[in-house]
Amino acid sequence: MCGILGGTNKDWQYREALKALKHRGPDDQGIIHNTELTLAFVRLSIIDLSMKGHQPMSSADQNVWITFNGEIYGFRELRKQLENKGHSFQSQTDTEVILNAYIEWGDEFINHIDGMFAIAIHDIKNNQLKLFRDRAGIKPLYYYHQNQNFAFGSELKSIVSLCHDVSFDYDYTAIYDYLSYMYIPEPKTMYKNVFKLLPAHKLIYDLNKKQILHNAPYWTLEIDPSPQPISLNEATEKLRSLINESVKQQLVADTPLGFFLSGGMDSSTIVAESVSLTDKIATFCIGFDDKENSETPYAQMVANKFETKHLEKILSNIQTDELLLKLKGWYDEPFADTSAFPTFLVSKVAREHVKVVLTGDGGDEIFGGYFWYDYLHKLSKNPFHNNNYLNKTLFQLKSIFPFGSFFYKMFNELETTTADDLTCLARLRGGMSQQEKKSYAEKWNIPKDYDDNWHFRNFYKPQLPIRTRLQYMDFFTYLPNDILTKVDRVSMAVSLEARVPLLSKEIIEFIFNVPEEIRYSNNQLKGLLKEAYRDVLPEEILNRKKRGFSIPKKYLNQYQQRKQEKILHELYPEILHS
Repeated sequence: MCGILGGTNKDWQYREALKALKHRGPDDQGIIHNTELTLAFVRLSIIDLSMKGHQPMSSADQNVWITFNGEIYGFRELRKQLENKGHSFQSQTDTEVILNAYIEWGDEFINHIDGMFAIAIHDIKNNQLKLFRDRAGIKPLYYYHQNQNFAFGSELKSIVSLCHDVSFDYDYTAIYDYLSYMYIPEPKTMYKNVFKLLPAHKLIYDLNKKQILHNAPYWTLEIDPSPQPISLNEATEKLRSLINESVKQQLVADTPLGFFLSGGMDSSTIVAESVSLTDKIATFCIGFDDKENSETPYAQMVANKFETKHLEKILSNIQTDELLLKLKGWYDEPFADTSAFPTFLVSKVAREHVKVVLTGDGGDEIFGGYFWYDYLHKLSKNPFHNNNYLNKTLFQLKSIFPFGSFFYKMFNELETTTADDLTCLARLRGGMSQQEKKSYAEKWNIPKDYDDNWHFRNFYKPQLPIRTRLQYMDFFTYLPNDILTKVDRVSMAVSLEARVPLLSKEIIEFIFNVPEEIRYSNNQLKGLLKEAYRDVLPEEILNRKKRGFSIPKKYLNQYQQRKQEKILHELYPEILHS
């Protein structure tokens, strides 16, 4: 696991920029100045701890250079395949496997690998820089392009630090979007001319022409609207096999490894599959002195069943104001998912013992675990759903009452039910309506015909069944922009690598092509996953009500504004006053 960085301007501050990424890789760093491009990295040593894993890494003839952040699943098997084709290796790293795979197959190497990754390859013969991001968007990759200059980095702060002579202007449409989604949606960032490379995308920058030649998907998630029939037993057997294989591949590490265990279905499933694969299972959980919100009893139940070395920490008197101040340093732009707080805290606890953790992230999007899948499934049959006139009337009634009051909440709920699918989904997650954002739209000169739901609409497939449609949209929006961003930044803030076995390519492609009635077996959320592990996990885990990983409300401030507004006003006043 690393932080990567690069740029075309030799006068930029590469060493200062690496300092901004130090938390992602405290073990080593390197810089190489090629004729047209500088590559740099910081390393968190996980596989092959020797200096043979040093980056940037080059081919023997130095015609191809690579810097890489992430992990490649099953890289040892791919290495054997490449050795059979005549390639030799100097290290035990997956970085060198990618390098030789590129030499063997060119850009098609990407179809031979799976993993979580941000890859930068400098092909000197073609004088091109090529960037690749993993299919689910687990690892981040930002890039800056303006005039004759191009830069890329693992975090936004690294690009800002690198390009010290650039005046970055705010993209107010992106900040306006944040009020709807609680994050700034890809490919936007808070700055003009700085972008996030989308998941499953390849970007080619021509160093001669000083222009982007290509920025497009190398993989698409194909879903058959009429999938092949499969029995529930066949589906559960296949799913168990795929999860087991994914966990097995992601247990590879030359450093201590553990597991986040919340006591929910997803993290419990990962621990359950690990029992037959390793005898070194350390699990980590945090709880609170508020029994109604603490999940530690469920986590302890799973830990007892599988006899893990379990460490839990009970927290009280959480200083959320102190954690709030950390959000800006973690995410570099407005981000309003406060479940980042407990995720940071459990990462901090785990990092005292291990360098790598396996998590259950992605399970809700893959298996169908969010309440809004059922909510919108039922709402689609409501005659008042998608009623624009009634929606505006209810907003006017709601506006009479103070924010958070009983009648405000009542009319807000009714207003949500009358909105269209995309607006309804944003509202269910705490996003602001178009009417509520009106003053911001006027302040920032947002066009009157601006599509507030463009981010969702890009991945909205009406031809799919409603719950599959929402899962597909979440996979490309909420998952990479919120869930995976949240976990990557706070885990890497303490130099901890977080792996996500439920997001292997094979699991993703399989589960999205299982008929919806099988995925929601017995018409319940995560129905297939529950059936697959009914004889493995305790009934209390299978049947418990889903609860988000969050700090108890008593520790949070009573916001007079929505939390995305509070964060904007307290952490980014310069945006409001510029």
